[in-house]
Amino acid sequence: MPKISERANLVQASPIRKLVPFAEAAKKKGLKVYHLNIGQPDIKTPEVAINAIKNYNEKVIEYSHSAGNESYRRKLAKYYNQLGIDIDFNNILITTGGSEAISFALLTCLNPDDEIIIPEPFYTNYNGFAMAAGVNVVPITSSIENGFALPKIEEFEKVITPKTKAIIICNPNNPTGYLYSKSELMQLRDLVKKHNIFLFADEVYREFVYDGHEHFSVMKLSGIDNNIVLFDSVSKRYSECGVRIGALITKNTEIIEAALKFAQARLSPPSLGQVVGEASLDTEKKYFDEVYDEYLERRNYIIEALNKIEGVDAPMPKGAFYSIVKLPIDDSDRFCQWILEEFSYKNETVMMAPATGFYSTKGLGKNEVRVAYVLKIEDLKKSVRIIEEALKEYPGKTN
Repeated sequence: MPKISERANLVQASPIRKLVPFAEAAKKKGLKVYHLNIGQPDIKTPEVAINAIKNYNEKVIEYSHSAGNESYRRKLAKYYNQLGIDIDFNNILITTGGSEAISFALLTCLNPDDEIIIPEPFYTNYNGFAMAAGVNVVPITSSIENGFALPKIEEFEKVITPKTKAIIICNPNNPTGYLYSKSELMQLRDLVKKHNIFLFADEVYREFVYDGHEHFSVMKLSGIDNNIVLFDSVSKRYSECGVRIGALITKNTEIIEAALKFAQARLSPPSLGQVVGEASLDTEKKYFDEVYDEYLERRNYIIEALNKIEGVDAPMPKGAFYSIVKLPIDDSDRFCQWILEEFSYKNETVMMAPATGFYSTKGLGKNEVRVAYVLKIEDLKKSVRIIEEALKEYPGKTN
């Protein structure tokens, strides 16, 4: 039998999805499984988006422009303008989810064997896209002790080499929920300017910022317009994960022109998805207010409840809807499989994501999991109780 590629062998399985067979097996046994492993909100999609689907009456679902429909890009530019981000529609490339925006940026801005610096733990798919592009990830570890704040700039300086071409951040952060401050971003700006490298920023969770904090976009950083590439998506903002519409945004015209070649090769982003995305821009403020209040309540409950369990450390997220939680366990991969395969409480169990998959440094995240508080409060309460009871029985408990 022919051998598959080395690249395919090296790409890691998603920590978010790799335990799905065990969850499916648990369900077949009659267990209820609460999914804290994936950022799939149970929040309703805005009515204007659903109506756009219902009212779609074109006779042919055609390809769109490879860069995305101009009407959508113009309307999207106005959305950013209202946030104080000075761009026009020519600075936007519509992509098949935020994932494709990340992939296009790596393929456009970095050569094989170049290096990209990422504070870890980080969104696991950055690793996969980098691997596919032949790019080497250089991690800088952040710590649960200070809530996963940006590592000191000196740590970045230590790992910068002639092969370093970019830094990528997610703000607010998936998987930690940390919100990078304006001060931290200004430090990154100075570093990027000094070494003339790219700054990629994933800002898909910008609407989810708590406790009076404010989101500061990298697009507002002065003096490095040509170094910045922004990733965005409709998935979480409007609870439209299955729509698969994202965007690559930059004022660097060379990047847009080059990335468009990759966009042309895949023909076009989803046409129906763009119809939904464009309609979603008319979502009323009331929707966001209600969603914000719901996530705030969920966050406050689950973090407080988890921290009441002996040996558990759950930092309070400033944004998004995730937290990396430290548990008194020996191996998070083993624990997350065990709780699905061998444990239940009142005929129910929980699916979580082992944090090992969010680190690039081998051996880190062994006693951490990522939880996504995307379920209603009643389900979160049951989930926390299951985790508490599971920790009493888990054979690999460490204290």
